[in-house]
Amino acid sequence: MYQWATNNGYSFDNAGSGQAVNHPVFNVDWWDTVKWSNARSQQAGLAPAYYTDAGLTQVYTNGDGDAVYVNWGTSGYRLPTEAEWEKAARGGLSGQRFPWGDTISESQANYNGDTADYGYDLGPDGYNAAFTNGVTPYTSPVGTFAPNGYGLYDLAGNVAEWCWDWYGTPYAGGSDPRGPASGSSRVLRGGSWANDASGTRCASRLTGPSYANGYGLGFRCVRGL
Repeated sequence: MYQWATNNGYSFDNAGSGQAVNHPVFNVDWWDTVKWSNARSQQAGLAPAYYTDAGLTQVYTNGDGDAVYVNWGTSGYRLPTEAEWEKAARGGLSGQRFPWGDTISESQANYNGDTADYGYDLGPDGYNAAFTNGVTPYTSPVGTFAPNGYGLYDLAGNVAEWCWDWYGTPYAGGSDPRGPASGSSRVLRGGSWANDASGTRCASRLTGPSYANGYGLGFRCVRGL
């Protein structure tokens, strides 16, 4: 996918990395994920979602720090809003901390156990031993843990996932909110292998500047129908 994109006019600040086959990509900033979504759309013959102009005529393929405009009606790939992300993460459940219920253990997710501070953390303590091989990041292959009620994997832990929204307080309400019109940082959801149980809750809201990249930052795409 990366090779296709760079051969077709796209450029990225961060190429992204992965521990091994079937592990999530990490080390990507927010603009990288926007461009990757567009490239994936165009490779699949779908209309891209992101543009550099309000008239939606110039596909976003290069640069960062620029304004990004969205065609919400496209069938192409894009980042989820944080409302979409949370609905997907809950997998049809309501009022539960995690995609499967109210407690978490390292048999259910890849995170950093801390049973002393969180009564709902069943541990064990520390990074998940199944993936602690001395070479960070301690990510896990997709499909290691059971999916949620919607058949989705790793909505708690592994890598925190970029969302479309600017971070705003309080969390936007209403039907299908898309967050504030501007801000200084973007929303990250789900927590990573390095986050504790609190950071991996469905309702947990993390935040980072759009240029941030690191061993715990990744993404997933959604598609309009």
